[in-house]
Amino acid sequence: MAERAHTPGHDLYQQLIDLPEGVTGEIIGGRLYTQPRPAGPHSLVASGLGMDLGPPFHRGRGGPGGWWILYEPEIHFVRDTEVAVPDIAGWRRERLPQIPRDHRFEVAPDWVCEILSPSTRQKDRVIKMPLYARYGVAFLWLIDPVAHTLETFRLDHGAWVVDGLFKEDDRVRAAPFEAVELELASLWAP
Repeated sequence: MAERAHTPGHDLYQQLIDLPEGVTGEIIGGRLYTQPRPAGPHSLVASGLGMDLGPPFHRGRGGPGGWWILYEPEIHFVRDTEVAVPDIAGWRRERLPQIPRDHRFEVAPDWVCEILSPSTRQKDRVIKMPLYARYGVAFLWLIDPVAHTLETFRLDHGAWVVDGLFKEDDRVRAAPFEAVELELASLWAP
């Protein structure tokens, strides 16, 4: 994770737009944070989780449906000012009936999942968790593909409460997706 200083006279959002391909940027608390594209274990977990949640929740196949589950959406908590890009995010469709036509998602998600890496672990926990709480994201998952852990949180009166701590080959039913059991072992690289 790199932090870039604000260049006077140069809008932070324009700096974010001008980042080179393969670099993801976020604006949190008046600072631009950048990171390269994720490594293999991170991508494997994101893809596996998307495959597990997509059919029953995004598509309604074998589950309740009613969700948008998306990879790396650009969430504008405050347009062009507070911008986060979670690894995966989900919205209940009654709160977000249609996907925006441009890249800006201006409705806070109901759920976010951050996949921890050595370069983003601190930012995800210390900077992004409070940001998500401040804007009312109801559920947060943190997955560590190296330690093989899943931590689940729910927002309670503006503070994160641990809902579950899972590891290795646990079988998990976790809010808000408890309608489907997840096999954590399928997420980890062999």
